[in-house]
Amino acid sequence: MDRPTLALEAQGLVKRFGDRRVVDGIDIAVPLGAIYGVLGPNGAGKTTTLRMLLGILEPDQGSRTLLGHARPREASDRVGYLPEERGLYPNMRAKDAIAFMGALRGLDWRTGRKRAEAMLADAGLGHAADEKIRKLSKGMAQFVQLLGSVVHEPDFIVLDEPFSGLDPVNQERLEALIRAQRDRGATILFSTHVMAHAERLCDRLTIIARGRARFEGTVADARATLPYRAHYVPHFAHEGLAALLPADAVRDGDGWRFNVPDEGIEPLLSRLIAAGHGIAGLSIERPSLHDVFVRIVGPEALETGEAA
Repeated sequence: MDRPTLALEAQGLVKRFGDRRVVDGIDIAVPLGAIYGVLGPNGAGKTTTLRMLLGILEPDQGSRTLLGHARPREASDRVGYLPEERGLYPNMRAKDAIAFMGALRGLDWRTGRKRAEAMLADAGLGHAADEKIRKLSKGMAQFVQLLGSVVHEPDFIVLDEPFSGLDPVNQERLEALIRAQRDRGATILFSTHVMAHAERLCDRLTIIARGRARFEGTVADARATLPYRAHYVPHFAHEGLAALLPADAVRDGDGWRFNVPDEGIEPLLSRLIAAGHGIAGLSIERPSLHDVFVRIVGPEALETGEAA
């Protein structure tokens, strides 16, 4: 029998709250062992989508299969989940909070505490193991909850906006943890509206806007939807320079910015040199995931929000 290649597959997911379609026909396929991102502005439908994928919410339409189970909650002991809403018992010690969350997924208490101490030490937080949650900073408490969601070594990990509220140091710790879990063999699905994390981590991603999937593919696939950008500074800006540049060229200080033409940059540079304008400066920039996100989502979707 062939081994399945997908950890999760969903087709045509729809969720309505009243008369509003918060999720409108989303398909997602997450390969085994991948780091997969669900990207979108606040209110795009990311949290509702994740909750349907996990079986916390039932879709009004569509189907999903998680780790071979058509009913996702049947796989719950093999899943680690960090919800958007954070919360720990404030009087618990950090290592006990982590062990407690593991126990909810079937991990025995002694193993959970031992793993908790090791995980905190690996993350540079060993000094906090015996501290009560109420004495920890918000970011450290959030990281403790994150460790609690993976202490039972789940096969599938879902993190809903995990970077929200973390300082740069804890963001780096989280990125390292996500990579370590992937290297262990887990599949990770996380949502975010911050493109830098997705750009560094994701094997594949889906961009959601207004409850619909607008793009699916790799980061390289996403960047390929936009042309490279050039910043050109002439050595001598003679009359007629603007007429030689692409139609989308705009002034930027002493130079011009424009999309690299389909024919490439070399023929354009040859014409500029032949006309006597020369080259004082030239840089070519590939589009970022943020650029792609803004183009796909649109400024109006960035400014408005729907129920998450």
